[in-house]
Amino acid sequence: MIYEFNSFTLYFKVLFMSEQQQSLEDLQHIKKMMERSSRFISLSGLSGIAAGICALIGAWFAWNRLHRTQSETYDLVRIITTNGAEILDELFWIATYTFIGAFISAFFFTYLRSRKDRVPMFGKTTMRLLWNVVIPMAVGGIFLIRMMYNGEFELVAPGCLIFYGLALVNGSKYTLGEIRYLGYGMLALGIMNLFYVGYGLYFWAMGFGILHIAYGITMWMKYERNSN
Repeated sequence: MIYEFNSFTLYFKVLFMSEQQQSLEDLQHIKKMMERSSRFISLSGLSGIAAGICALIGAWFAWNRLHRTQSETYDLVRIITTNGAEILDELFWIATYTFIGAFISAFFFTYLRSRKDRVPMFGKTTMRLLWNVVIPMAVGGIFLIRMMYNGEFELVAPGCLIFYGLALVNGSKYTLGEIRYLGYGMLALGIMNLFYVGYGLYFWAMGFGILHIAYGITMWMKYERNSN
């Protein structure tokens, strides 16, 4: 009788544990479905790494161009203002090619991730994310272009970091939460750059380059390494 009672008790314990495990799995499945409907969760860590590498390559080309002026100062704002529109035009095209390369590579890896996860690339959630990111960046871009048009270059570099950081923080509620911390890092570097105005290129390299790479590695290890 004791053996039968223990067997009966063990059976109900196993049954209870299996039902509890099934409930947890159901809750996790519901959570994933809610996240897919309210957040774009297919951002690839490889996108961040690729964008960071493009930014570092662009910064290297810009640094070489600036220091071909044989200037004795490392104040990049002073180099630009003393060498006229020619060097500014070259820096503009370097920045344009860097942005295009970073955008294409980031789009490519994100597309592969969304296809693998079977998540629509351009659903309603994606549009909300893009809208919340584009508004701060567009306003910041207009503001900074106007500053450059007036010959005021001192705050262009920190302004890029600050407006980009605000865009990431603003859009983070529609994607993975780690984006918010990347935005905080950009804001911190932008604010620091306000007090070291002549070193904007180095802050750009740290923000758009190193921070993006560190973010991308973290995201890949956390969300993609096991799935691969």
